[in-house]
Amino acid sequence: MVLRESRAAGQVKRGAIERRVPSASIPFPTRAPRRARATPMTGSEEMEESDALGGVAVQLIDGEGGFEAEGAERFMAAAGVAGCGLSYAVVSIMGPQSSGKSTLLNQLFGTNFREMDAFRGRSQTTKGIWIARCVGVDPCTVVLDLEGTDGRERGEDDTAFEKQSALFALAISDIVLINMWCHDIGREQAANKPLLKTVFQVMMRLFSPRKTTLLFVIRDKTRTPLEHLEPVLREDIQKIWNSVPKPEAHKDTPIGEFFNVEVTALSSFEEKEEQFREQVQQLRQRFSNSIAPGGLAGDRRGVVPASGFLFSSQQIWKVILENKDLDLPAHKVMVATVRCDEIANEKFGCITSDTEWLDLENAVRSGPVPGFGTKLGYIVDVHLQEYDKEAVYFDEAVRKGKRQHLESRIVNLVQPAFQKMLTHLRTKALEKFKTGLISSLESGKSFAASVRDNKECSLKEFEQGCADAVIKQANWDCTKILEKVRRDIEDHALSVRESKLSELTAQAKEKLRKALAEPVESLFDAADQTTWASIRNVYKRETESILPEFLKTLCGFEMEYAPAEEMVSKLRDYARSVVENKAKDEASKVMIHMKERFTTVFSHDKDSIPRVWTGKEDVHAIAKDARSAALKLLSVMVGIRWDDEPDSIESILTSTLLEGSVVAKIASAASADPLASTTWEEIPPKQTMITPAQCKSLWKQFKAETEFTITQAVSTQQAHRRGNSRLPPPWAIVAMAVLGFNEIMTLLRNPIYLFLLFVGYLIVKALAVQLDVNREFQNGVVPGIISVSTKLLPTIQNLVNKVAAEQQAEHQHPQAAEPPPPQMQPPPLLLSPRSPMSELRRLHMPSSPRKVGSPSPSSSSSSAVSSPRHVAEDQKPRPPVVAGHEGENESNSADSIV
Repeated sequence: MVLRESRAAGQVKRGAIERRVPSASIPFPTRAPRRARATPMTGSEEMEESDALGGVAVQLIDGEGGFEAEGAERFMAAAGVAGCGLSYAVVSIMGPQSSGKSTLLNQLFGTNFREMDAFRGRSQTTKGIWIARCVGVDPCTVVLDLEGTDGRERGEDDTAFEKQSALFALAISDIVLINMWCHDIGREQAANKPLLKTVFQVMMRLFSPRKTTLLFVIRDKTRTPLEHLEPVLREDIQKIWNSVPKPEAHKDTPIGEFFNVEVTALSSFEEKEEQFREQVQQLRQRFSNSIAPGGLAGDRRGVVPASGFLFSSQQIWKVILENKDLDLPAHKVMVATVRCDEIANEKFGCITSDTEWLDLENAVRSGPVPGFGTKLGYIVDVHLQEYDKEAVYFDEAVRKGKRQHLESRIVNLVQPAFQKMLTHLRTKALEKFKTGLISSLESGKSFAASVRDNKECSLKEFEQGCADAVIKQANWDCTKILEKVRRDIEDHALSVRESKLSELTAQAKEKLRKALAEPVESLFDAADQTTWASIRNVYKRETESILPEFLKTLCGFEMEYAPAEEMVSKLRDYARSVVENKAKDEASKVMIHMKERFTTVFSHDKDSIPRVWTGKEDVHAIAKDARSAALKLLSVMVGIRWDDEPDSIESILTSTLLEGSVVAKIASAASADPLASTTWEEIPPKQTMITPAQCKSLWKQFKAETEFTITQAVSTQQAHRRGNSRLPPPWAIVAMAVLGFNEIMTLLRNPIYLFLLFVGYLIVKALAVQLDVNREFQNGVVPGIISVSTKLLPTIQNLVNKVAAEQQAEHQHPQAAEPPPPQMQPPPLLLSPRSPMSELRRLHMPSSPRKVGSPSPSSSSSSAVSSPRHVAEDQKPRPPVVAGHEGENESNSADSIV
């Protein structure tokens, strides 16, 4: 296969045999110095210039391990890599000798690495490590061509440089191409498995690992689909990673944290050249924007700027050269330390992949495993005995030391499973306690006894589980976890206890509230002198019924006497607070209760039948009784009375407020007012709900609000009396008939007098309507006579003018059709000489639509300075003016004013 690739390369570029030589013999190509440009180069020009220099390959490390710093610095400067900052990527390739690595790089990146000439035989072409810049790839990409592995030139024992160069490539590269033939998949040496294993191990120990992309390039792909080849490669890499000893910090870290494994396949370059080139171009596209998020490169942790890339690479190569582990001979006899270490690592790897151990580990993740300690101890013993068999011929001290170290590693490996087992046992013990406690409480068992029995049972089961999970190879102590389980159980028992006590207390409070709130409210509704005595009886009866039952329930918790008595005392205080809060609530509505009591007594008789005010009732006496009942209710609500001692609050309120005659007022002026205080002598300030001063203020408000009810009753009586006395007395009717007999006969003999009296009555009635005599005489007789006399002549003149205007209108339209029914025109409003100017403006200005309830500022201001009679005239409702008679009304108003 190698010969076919070399023959194809010779056909492509025959004669190009020596494309490059070591930098020690031929200096790095230089160019003539450039002249200063008149204008700076654009980005595309710089890219073209760097591409022109990019394909040139320079040796970075020679075959003897020497670092060619000078030539590499000239390359970095000339190729434009040093100025790229962080925007660059490093790609390297490794693989067997003569496997076509250089050919692939030249076809993929446009470089000019030296290729093998098959016509001169098969020999080593690339020696050391060479570097070049890719052509036409963005971002800037640097390629390293490593010396092939498994070459006959270095021999079987000289494999140190292979490991060093592979470790160097993994340490500085973002992407590592691993070139391998398709028929080598599944092989041990040809697939570079030992090399990768050694490099992984040393890399974990020497450098801080970062995420690198491993791109396996399968050459000369056969008929086997890639979907079947890729899982094999990934499985091999995973096995290599699992077998590598790792530091404690990365002991359980998966390979995906450090490496992205990618696989691709290429056709044969010799047999399918066109297809090979197409596949290479497709692969080349994956290197574009390789360092962008989601690109082919890794996470680039710890990447250095391009200007410091050479210095960083040189330091890494120095560390690799000083590491003696990479310089061990391949077939030399190992000393006891190294051999025992290898055996211990091998046995540790065996136990990590042991099926029984993996099954046991998976089983313990999901739940407790019976016989865990026995099974785990057997697995550990088997692998320790295998170590003893293989290391029996080595130094005893070294063998024992490595055995102890292996035993310690195994114990550390299995300890998480043991801790997981203890966690399951801890959870199981707590759940058992919870379930048993619930069952015991539901069966009626006391709380303290249920906690005690279930706790003992759960702890005993946990101790048995711990003894079963311990192995003899480990000195594991379960005392701390046992204390944690005991503490968990006690905490849960305490939380359940607090919850139960809170529930019992809440139930007792609810019973007290229901038993006290409604009876107290009903007692205040029918408040009298025995109200507080009844409230005390209700309080005593309900507390003596509920609290002993609550105390009996607390006995099941085995509480001490003091805490139990304290809880009962708090409930007793709560019951008092329910009564007091209800009393304060009713006291805040005392005015409503007083008015309701007054209305009930005043408006209903002794049989609770509504009163009918016929004029025979003594309104004063009834009102006094009603106010006395309201005052008694007030005396009940002034304070909270928990004692049986009588007080004189009702008598003080009655004598001061209800019987407050003139003589009493004079006497109170001579002596101190008993209500001029903020406290009662018989009631402590904390139990006072209404102070004496507040009682006085409430009584004043109460009298003002009930005065209307009394006045309305008196008015009803007066109206009833007037309704029963509309006709004059009988003697007055007889006197009128006797004394007016002659006048009556005269009117009956001359009907003209009756007509004249009727006409005179109509005229007087019209004038009375126009003058609004009733309203005028409301202010008094004398003011009414003066006002009527001043308005009499203008009113008569308005009536005459109106009659004349109607007669004139009838003569002007004799031929008109029958007119519509005349609209009722309001009588003209008469004004006195002292009428305000606002009234004059309102009457004689053209009418305009106005909104109801929005008077003009002028009318409001003028009304404010008018006399009460004029205000009454202004506020009197007036009918709207008819549009057809607007001019006529204006003329009449003008005449009346003149």
